[in-house]
Amino acid sequence: MRKSYATGKRKSSIAKVWLTPGTGKVVVNGLSLDAWLGGLEAKKKRVMQPLALAKQEQSVDIIATVMGGGFSGQADAVRHGISRALVSYDEGFRATLKPQGLLTRDSRVVERKKYGKRKARRSRQFSKR
Repeated sequence: MRKSYATGKRKSSIAKVWLTPGTGKVVVNGLSLDAWLGGLEAKKKRVMQPLALAKQEQSVDIIATVMGGGFSGQADAVRHGISRALVSYDEGFRATLKPQGLLTRDSRVVERKKYGKRKARRSRQFSKR
């Protein structure tokens, strides 16, 4: 029995993902994927995308622990972790996941607010008189 581990990141979320041969069960923070994401179908599909591309939905079990950020960042962190765990499980999956951009960490984060500005880049309204 081969077990695989990987870490996925997105924004301020970090996901620890363990992948084992099994029946297709996905558990995130002790909850099933449906209980964890509720009615957010698009996010569920996004999390399962690496498994669908590798055709492993029914042959591996996933246990993930994710912390930090909100649902969107956490879902993408789990997706990144699953992709990396699949590659460490079997190097052959790299050829299908890499072109889809699933192995690359999405490094976009919120820009900090600067002094003298209303937001990160938004200036105050100009008054001519």
